[in-house]
Amino acid sequence: MCRIFGRLGEGPATRVDRADLARVAARQRHGGPDRQSVLAGDGWALGCNRLAVTDPRGGDQPYRLGHAFEGGILVVFNGEIYNHAELRRRLLTRGHRLPDRCDGSVLPALYAEYGPAFVEQLDGMYAVAVLDLRAEEPELLIATDPLGMKPVYYHLGADGLEFASELPALLAFPTVRRERWEPGLDRYLRYRTPLGERTLYRHVRVLPPAAVARYSVSGGLRISRREAPAEVGAGVGSGVLSDGLSGGLSGGLSGVLDEAGAGRDTLAALHREVGRLARADVPVAVVASGGLDSGLVAALAAQTLPDLHTFTLVHPGHWPGDERRHAAEVARYCGAVHHEVELDPADLPDLLPRTVAHLGQPNADPITASTHALFAAVRAAGFTVALTGDGADELFGGYDRIRTAVATPAGRPWAGAYLEEVAAVPTALRERLYTADYRAELDADPGADPGAEPGAEEPPLREEPDRMAAIWRFETGLRMPAYHLRRVDHLSMASAVEVRLPYLQPAVHGLAHRLPGHLKVSGGRVKKPLYAAARGLVPDSVLRRPKQPFTLPVTAMLAPGQPLAAFARDVLAPDRVRRDGRLRAERVTALLDRRAGVPEDTAARAVWALLVHQLWADGESARH
Repeated sequence: MCRIFGRLGEGPATRVDRADLARVAARQRHGGPDRQSVLAGDGWALGCNRLAVTDPRGGDQPYRLGHAFEGGILVVFNGEIYNHAELRRRLLTRGHRLPDRCDGSVLPALYAEYGPAFVEQLDGMYAVAVLDLRAEEPELLIATDPLGMKPVYYHLGADGLEFASELPALLAFPTVRRERWEPGLDRYLRYRTPLGERTLYRHVRVLPPAAVARYSVSGGLRISRREAPAEVGAGVGSGVLSDGLSGGLSGGLSGVLDEAGAGRDTLAALHREVGRLARADVPVAVVASGGLDSGLVAALAAQTLPDLHTFTLVHPGHWPGDERRHAAEVARYCGAVHHEVELDPADLPDLLPRTVAHLGQPNADPITASTHALFAAVRAAGFTVALTGDGADELFGGYDRIRTAVATPAGRPWAGAYLEEVAAVPTALRERLYTADYRAELDADPGADPGAEPGAEEPPLREEPDRMAAIWRFETGLRMPAYHLRRVDHLSMASAVEVRLPYLQPAVHGLAHRLPGHLKVSGGRVKKPLYAAARGLVPDSVLRRPKQPFTLPVTAMLAPGQPLAAFARDVLAPDRVRRDGRLRAERVTALLDRRAGVPEDTAARAVWALLVHQLWADGESARH
């Protein structure tokens, strides 16, 4: 697991100053504290900050095949390749010499064998950058994993392309234009973060999942998308769906599959994936909040890790949704050593600006602060890898809004209400908060990509007869990479912790996709296969309890007299809000007053979202 960066270009900015490259590396060194390296040649530079997980003594990057500066292949890599041992054996039989047993060391030889199609051989989470110097003109290839677990940001300018694992690092390149994308505030308040490839910077994008981007000076940038794993099956190296599962899933769903069968198949897939992800050359822990998803991961990990340690976040005092009792019960049930990580609300005014800075752009989920604090404690306790239950809600339909959409009578609209539930700030309130100038700007530039019809912007979720299919595309294809996975990546790597995601492995993801919707959500019940899989493995009290998201109790923490409430007042003071020019300061103040008078979840979420955005905007102003 690493942080990577690089550039390929021509013109006056071709030779990036070594001091500039050092600044880029420094901005993401927290994610790769074990080793830093940079190679630079005529028109190109590649760099890496390494977090040593697989073969800690090996793994020197950039990996290379042939001469480092001419006629060779150079690779930098962020992530984990879980089938690297199998790939290594294959490459050795074909005459390649590999320097060590690090997973990334197979990549140059794999590219030499398969060209750009080498990514089809990879089973893992990754962002890989290959610089091919064998041709007369160098070509840079950047590939992302099928679900976008390892993000990569890029900037395309007149004289080249720059990329990095984190936004603040990319912005350290002097050639990157920092112009703000004006519709970004509206998209953030609508969806809690910009979706798809957009960022809050007009000229900075994120490569989508399952992408292969190829860039050369003469050919420009070409981005292609591979088929999503759910469309082609379980994916490379999974093997699970054709080996030992009940219900006949290996060739797609055939015959009748009931809830019990779906549970058995889900358990078999998860058992294998948790088992292989729990093995590493460094200490491994599990984040177990006390809910079903992480509790099942902890129970299965305990079968591989006899000295399992689990971590959960708590707050001193009494707060709504406190999960410490359930998390401790999960740990006792599976025989784990349990750690409670305490986050004092009084520390939020110091923690939140640092959290926003690590993310690089606003994310309106209050879980961000909890996530940052939790992974810092995991690392401080001596663990470099952590397994989590992330992704289960998206794959198996765990959100209340999914249950509501499915229960809406046929013929009645449901998509609009669904998107309102997703919003950080509801539509009516957004409209009241915007200045007249900003509303006019949104009307003139609605944010559609170039080439679209004027004013055209397709909604990310539309009314369709197959609601579960439409929700799957939205939640797993758009929202999960942008809102969820980037947050997990950035805030775990802020403390040099590699997160592994059993639910997002190809076998589990492919199985969840092929299960009929009614076997996941129906009759007012959600995540039915997971509940069936977990019986006997997690405490009955966890299976019976209502769903509780792992997050801050923001409504209570924004109550008058709380440190967070005073901090929000200060950050959202009228003079600071007016500097941005897009929100009506008096109406933001009125929202704070309303929130203080009548504690209510919708207003609290809106205040939190505005607070996070203002912290980001203030940081941007300070950097300029």
